[in-house]
Amino acid sequence: MKADPSAQVRLLDLQDLDSRADQLRHQRRSLPEIARLAELAEGRSRIEGQAQDARITVDDLTAEQAKVDGDVEQVKARRQRDQQRIDQGLVSNPKDIQRMQQEMVSLERRITALEDDEIEVMERLEEAQNTLDALTAQLSDTDAQIADTTAARDAKLAEIDQALGEVESRRAPVATELPTDLIALYDRLRESKGGVGAALIRSRRCGGCMLDLDHAELASIRAAADDDVIRCEECSRILVRTSESGL
Repeated sequence: MKADPSAQVRLLDLQDLDSRADQLRHQRRSLPEIARLAELAEGRSRIEGQAQDARITVDDLTAEQAKVDGDVEQVKARRQRDQQRIDQGLVSNPKDIQRMQQEMVSLERRITALEDDEIEVMERLEEAQNTLDALTAQLSDTDAQIADTTAARDAKLAEIDQALGEVESRRAPVATELPTDLIALYDRLRESKGGVGAALIRSRRCGGCMLDLDHAELASIRAAADDDVIRCEECSRILVRTSESGL
């Protein structure tokens, strides 16, 4: 392939711009905020699951407490009703009075047992509510961290995108002034060679694979015409000759 020596040197400018764009794209993908947001999202999902379980526990214990409270009130109301009947003399039969008094003793024991259950449920409910409150606070803190990290990520992305836009705007005129066949070769090599399609020969070394050129290859390069497009025998990249090449 033939290409004007000035076009070959200009190809290095294109390579510099493409390398800078690749760096910016890599930086964009590798922002620490992106990994941090994924970590925060995972943590939030876990906490939300725990909070949901805690809400169910609180709801269940609240319903259980309401039932125990209702049972206590029901038994107390029955005891009070029986006591009023005795106090008001509505029951005159001694056997009925004895039976009711025995029943009231049983009701007292029942009330005591229910009140013990009531206290136990209240303690469990308080513990469950404390757990839910702590998880809710963790969710709020996580949401705040997500908001802050998202803002930081977006600010950095905007900065990178602006820089990338500037590089791409500078690339367009450089690419249009180069021969299409040279650009096509360069693009193919860039795709297969980790983003570097053209490299400078500096001090008799390939700037792409960073290997020294052997004597035979150097002799071949020295013998080549100025407009010949030289390729590295090791990495196949386009080699550009300048005064720094040491040829």
